[in-house]
Amino acid sequence: MDPELEAFIALFPQAKLDDPVADRESFAKLATSVPQPDTSDLEVEDRTVPGEPGVPIRIYRPREAQGAIIWLHGGGWVMGNLATEHPWAARLAETSGATVISVEYRLAPENPFPAAFDDVYAVLNWTAEHAAGLGVDPDRIAVGGHSAGGGLAAATALRARDEDGPRICFQLLNQPGLDDRQESWSARNFTDTPWMNRAKITAAWGHYLAGEPAPSPYAAPSRATDLSGLPPAYVASAEFCPNRDENIEYALRLLQAGVSVELHQWAGTFHGSQAILSAEVSRRQIDELGGVLRRALASS
Repeated sequence: MDPELEAFIALFPQAKLDDPVADRESFAKLATSVPQPDTSDLEVEDRTVPGEPGVPIRIYRPREAQGAIIWLHGGGWVMGNLATEHPWAARLAETSGATVISVEYRLAPENPFPAAFDDVYAVLNWTAEHAAGLGVDPDRIAVGGHSAGGGLAAATALRARDEDGPRICFQLLNQPGLDDRQESWSARNFTDTPWMNRAKITAAWGHYLAGEPAPSPYAAPSRATDLSGLPPAYVASAEFCPNRDENIEYALRLLQAGVSVELHQWAGTFHGSQAILSAEVSRRQIDELGGVLRRALASS
C-alpha cells in the first residue's frame, strides 16, 4: 500500500453500516474535516429540482464552463449529502472547468432502490430541459460519481440509452459500485481492507436493495447484458477495494461493446483514499478526474 495512505488508515472511522443514523454522522465529520476548497472563482447556488419529492442540488459554475456533469456522492447509498460532497464537487468544478451539479439523492434504507436512481434521472432531465438557463450546452452533459454515486451514474447512462432520454456525452466513474452479487476475486477476498470491505459492501447493497437481489441492471449495472451504445467512459479502480475487479471487468465489457474507455487502476490505493488530500497519490486522483472531464467535454 502507498506509505502516505497507510499512515492515515487508523483515522478512518470503522462504520459497519449497521446503524445508518450514527454512520451518517461519522461520515459527515470525516468529510467536513478535510480542507475546504476556495470557491471564490465559482458561482455556487443551491436549488431544488421540482418533483415528488423535489431533489436538492448544488450548482458550481466556473467562468466560461465548457459543459456540465451530474455529480453523485458516495456513501454506500446510505450516507452523504450536498455538504459532505462539497469539497469534492467544488474541486471537480475548479479542475475541470465544468459546471458541476451535485445531487442530494434520497438515501437507503429509508428510501431503497429505485428512489435514488429516480432522483438522479429527474435531475438529468431537468438539466437537459433547462440547459440554456444554466448556461450549459445540452450536447455536453456528463454523469459521474464516486463509489455508490458512480454506480448510479452508470445506471443513469443505461436508462438514458434505453428510454432515448437526454444525451449523455460521458461517464466519469470513480470506484463505482456496480455488482450486488460480489462474486469477483476482490469482492470475495478483501474482507479487512481500509474503509470499505466485503462486510460493509454487503450491508450497503442490503440497505439499497432492501435485502433482495438487484431487480434490474438499473440497480446493479454489471447485470446489464448489453453495454453497446453507451457514452464514452473513464473508470478508476483502487487496488485494495472490493469493487476493483468489477470495475475492471465493466470497463473491459464496455470496450468489447464498442464503447471508448479510459481505465486507471490506482496502485497502492484503497476505496475512498482520494479523500486524503495530503497524500500525493490522492491529489493525482482528484486532478486526473478533473483533467479527464475537461478533455471529454471539450471533445464532445
